[in-house]
Amino acid sequence: MEPRLLIGTKKGGFIASWNDAEAKYELSDPLFSGWEIYHFKASPLDPKLIYASQSNLWFGQTVLRSVDGGNSFEAISNDFAYNGGNQTHLFFDGSEVPWSFKRVWSLEPSIFDRNIIYAGVEDAALFVSHDMGESWKELDGLRNHGTSSSWQPGAGGMALHTIVQDPRDQNRLFVAISAAGAFRSDDGGGTWTPINRGLRADYLPDEDVEVGHCVHRIAMSSSNSSKLYMQKHWDVLTTDDSGDNWREISNNLPSDFGFVVGVIDYPHETPVVIPIKSDHEHFPPDGELKVFCLEKDGRWRSISNGLPQRDFYGNVLRGALSVDRSTGTGIYFGTTTGEVFGSTDGGANWSQLASSLPSVLSVEVISA
Repeated sequence: MEPRLLIGTKKGGFIASWNDAEAKYELSDPLFSGWEIYHFKASPLDPKLIYASQSNLWFGQTVLRSVDGGNSFEAISNDFAYNGGNQTHLFFDGSEVPWSFKRVWSLEPSIFDRNIIYAGVEDAALFVSHDMGESWKELDGLRNHGTSSSWQPGAGGMALHTIVQDPRDQNRLFVAISAAGAFRSDDGGGTWTPINRGLRADYLPDEDVEVGHCVHRIAMSSSNSSKLYMQKHWDVLTTDDSGDNWREISNNLPSDFGFVVGVIDYPHETPVVIPIKSDHEHFPPDGELKVFCLEKDGRWRSISNGLPQRDFYGNVLRGALSVDRSTGTGIYFGTTTGEVFGSTDGGANWSQLASSLPSVLSVEVISA
């Protein structure tokens, strides 16, 4: 059975459902038309429970919830009040700037408790709700970490854009922040440890600096929760010890710059990335849209049959790739030029599932 897809774009959200009779995906009418849908995700414990984060330059931020699989949505609490008084962080030019709430970048329903959901926001902070989004509490041990005053925004803002839960330890959480780095909590979000040892960046004079890295995305192995993969501003990396030490695995990639990383289970467990040319040329090398998977010998192999191989100048943003964890072989992503592609065989063959959408910000799978 083909999964449903939740697609967030710069001008609304869409739900893509498989039509058996036509043997293709069909899109819903636009949801929240005209709003940027930064993230759109269902609870892994209840596929009918769906959350959406919508943002608008003029009207601000709203979080919505559906309990009927997306047939209807209601606005829930949008009270993301920062704790910690008059703290500041650094801006690009080194000036001190007060923390402020701008938008929700990431919504992560708990894999352990249907009522719990996490929210990663800009400016970088982590919130939790224990009542399905009716109220929010900042897990302020992260923003009160001793390094937080030196965090700076990436080009897209200072966003906590990635939240990863450890399925084998409900007290362990990982987050990624642009541009601060990756952090781990072993006590349910009370306290946090920077996990950036082994990351390198030409723009940082101190190779062993604790924070300051622009991490674009992290993903967890499906069989070993101590093993993670990272797509950084430059470099693809992995860790076998829950982030205590990272090593680069970019190897033969045509470019080690990109925004996404996921993990598939076919033909063996492997990370997948989508390289783009550089940090200022946000399109694939040579205009060829290629997904790469890591082989056991440490080399990357292109898995791009069915993807456009000429004159493609779109990008795949950090939240716009998702793996169907019920199979480990389904992988889906959307582009800034409005296409959505999918593969059910680990990327060996691709199909275009949608086109002419607004720029895609997020893609998530509802596998049940």
